[in-house]
Amino acid sequence: MNKSTLFLSSILIFGIYHAEVCGKTDVPPSFEEFFTEGGYKTVEDALDNFEQHYKQKPNLPLRVPPISFTHQFGIFHDLDGDFNDFFEVKYINDQIPENHYKIYVRSKKYKIEFDDKYVLKVYKLNNGNDALYMEPNFPFKMLAFENGNWQYVLHIDNRVDEVTPEILVQIANSINYDTEN
Repeated sequence: MNKSTLFLSSILIFGIYHAEVCGKTDVPPSFEEFFTEGGYKTVEDALDNFEQHYKQKPNLPLRVPPISFTHQFGIFHDLDGDFNDFFEVKYINDQIPENHYKIYVRSKKYKIEFDDKYVLKVYKLNNGNDALYMEPNFPFKMLAFENGNWQYVLHIDNRVDEVTPEILVQIANSINYDTEN
């Protein structure tokens, strides 16, 4: 084998090897892989983790916003013993980025106190509790309320005009159902 053939063969082999090794690193993870690599899992599995931690299970709303979602993920953020621990459900649409809705649930014992300057309106829920509607300087509108031993915060992307505060209140009211029957 002469030097030029050896050189061309080396380039070809290196090129194939480089394409196989480096090409794989250039492929972004799928939408699902992106979230699972970040610790998200099925809502049921994440809720089980939360329930095992607190030895009780919160009810989740039966309703969701009347917009389309392609995915739902859950995660239990077990951060520092209870104070900052919370459960999160994320509903998203991989084709319509603004269709992004989240539910945060944390122990009422460690609830977040919201600054009154962000509260635009207080709604009365069917269970008699107040729900605070806020539009803080975030990309989400929020409704915060307590139910049972839990504080819930519903978040909807600000770009979704069809989900009004009243719809968020309907979603909050859909939590009160009996799970024992």
